[in-house]
Amino acid sequence: RSSYSCCYFVLPCCYFDFHGKYSRRQSKKTQYREYLDFVAQVGFVCGFRVEEDCLRIPSTKRVCLIGKNRTYPPIEHALIDKQITEYINNRQTCPVVTHDRRVGFNHKDHSDVFKEAGSELPENETETAGTIWMPGFQPREKVEQIRNCASLPRDFVDDVVLSVANLLLSAAPQKSCSNMNGGNTNTWNQGESLSLKEVAEHLNKETLKRLKSEYGGLQTLLKNNHQVFEVLNGRVHIRDWRKEKPSRKTKPEVKRRLSAEAFKTRLCWFFLHHPDGCSLPSESCPYAHGTEELR
Repeated sequence: RSSYSCCYFVLPCCYFDFHGKYSRRQSKKTQYREYLDFVAQVGFVCGFRVEEDCLRIPSTKRVCLIGKNRTYPPIEHALIDKQITEYINNRQTCPVVTHDRRVGFNHKDHSDVFKEAGSELPENETETAGTIWMPGFQPREKVEQIRNCASLPRDFVDDVVLSVANLLLSAAPQKSCSNMNGGNTNTWNQGESLSLKEVAEHLNKETLKRLKSEYGGLQTLLKNNHQVFEVLNGRVHIRDWRKEKPSRKTKPEVKRRLSAEAFKTRLCWFFLHHPDGCSLPSESCPYAHGTEELR
């Protein structure tokens, strides 16, 4: 609808209609084929000769639809735009009559669909059909804001991580501290597990308000800090690296030697903050026990 000269390319993937998930109507077709036909129908309704092609990409969803040419002259653009609006509005309330996909589906064939789509609309919606896309339509911003907790200030994230870790540790019975460098398998305090709701109840309102503006909120922040936490079935645990399974991938001897020697790029949180230090000795921990180990 941008202009008469507009062309388009679309690679259908997730099954969505204009106002939510796409509802299947034809059990004889696969869901993917039916959805491709629906997206093609939208192109036909908008007055395009829709072409289909298959991309050379490593994906199961690789069928694309292309609209390069119109099925009507420029003088009919305003009329077609009104009919498009009626089609969109109609899909919000009841299903549109669907047609079998076939080559050479021309503009005349779709005029019946337009009439059916507009026949049940209230008069006021028909009158304003040419001036709106759909009620409440809001285009996405050109620059999308990152809201997965990754752009939060480092000091804010560190404070939340430390607060939650101390909460889990204080919920467990106190145990004797072990050597900071080596840890101790018998006395290392792993803390207790708490539900996300229980953890949130112990955070201040300002922190929660800031986290709620991010996708996933507190849970996303804790999962991002997987060195310290493990979130399973809605409960938060302090990660015990002694229980982590080694990677099954076999590496060449040279890469094994390099990974053991050269790739500690972050400090170990447990070495710095846990009252018992890290549960692993320095040579086994994937993180640096002190700045001298950083590479």
